[in-house]
Amino acid sequence: MKRFLYPAILLCMIVPLFSCLSDSNGNNGRTLDEDSAPTGRLVIYTSIYPDVIEQLDWALRRQFPRAHIDFVYGGTGEIQARIAAEHAKGKLGADILLVADPSYSLELKYKRMLHSFTSRSAAALAFDFDEEGYWYPVRISNMVLAFNPRLHSRSSLPNSFYDFAHSPNVSGAISMSNPLTSGTTKAAVTALRDRYGYEYFEALGRQNVSIQSGSVALDKLKTGEFKMIMVLEESVLQRHRQELSDIEIIYPTDGTIIIPSTVMIVANRLSANNNTRSAEQVVDWFLGPDGQNAIVDGWMHSVRRNFRSVPSGSVPISRLETNSMPFNWENSFRYRNEILARFEQLVLYRQ
Repeated sequence: MKRFLYPAILLCMIVPLFSCLSDSNGNNGRTLDEDSAPTGRLVIYTSIYPDVIEQLDWALRRQFPRAHIDFVYGGTGEIQARIAAEHAKGKLGADILLVADPSYSLELKYKRMLHSFTSRSAAALAFDFDEEGYWYPVRISNMVLAFNPRLHSRSSLPNSFYDFAHSPNVSGAISMSNPLTSGTTKAAVTALRDRYGYEYFEALGRQNVSIQSGSVALDKLKTGEFKMIMVLEESVLQRHRQELSDIEIIYPTDGTIIIPSTVMIVANRLSANNNTRSAEQVVDWFLGPDGQNAIVDGWMHSVRRNFRSVPSGSVPISRLETNSMPFNWENSFRYRNEILARFEQLVLYRQ
């Protein structure tokens, strides 16, 4: 059976995890024999899409058959609320956290809620990680723009995040997700605030931007209710594969917003199963070539340097890095409440 947490529903997802194969590219550094392979139970809280969890489940089950894992799914805001409530009681229900908002790692480290370890893949990572080993980037999501070429030409639409919020040509016909519930969107609006100030939020409000989930927005882009949406690249790529959608991606001229979401191990005193050694091995797998191949198969980019595979329909992350919008993790952590309050005031209250 499989278990996912939706807003009010927890479905069971208990799967055997993996055993002792070394990675296919031969650069994971060590081979797990039967005596050292992860065992026992682990719980992972994650905001990764449920169908991608299915793919990770399959890969993990092949690799670690002597362990058991529960994936508990929820949006970033929901997971954060759950962790806060559990922390107040002195015990979390998870051993590993895979969340979308990278700045959340800084908060949990500050609160001494994380376990530190040195991953054997640390030297192979292309993105920043905590120097004390409390968190590592595990997947790259890109915030982009998208449109329906059957209804509109690219030249008639904004090609930058700035124009998305300012062009009268799309006023009342644009959409984005809610940063109060979506960790990647919170990261994106932080980057946009850092670049353009709170005037950007005011402009979104004047544009009457509709706040919708990515899947709903893509549906409405297809029907023509929206001319253009701000959305995760992976959502568009996934729709291409599943529905042969012709929705096109615009990598904004003022910079794609690259979001390196993180993986963390819960401190042993707070963890659900006190199985830190196995948690370390599972995180090492996520950061190694096999785990990163599973991430790429889920339409996200790898965090490893010079990784050969890219999500189907995308471009190498190195190409996007040449024109990416800076994202300040410290600002996202330090000014989170202020940023979300201003977004709520200037955008959500205008709905």
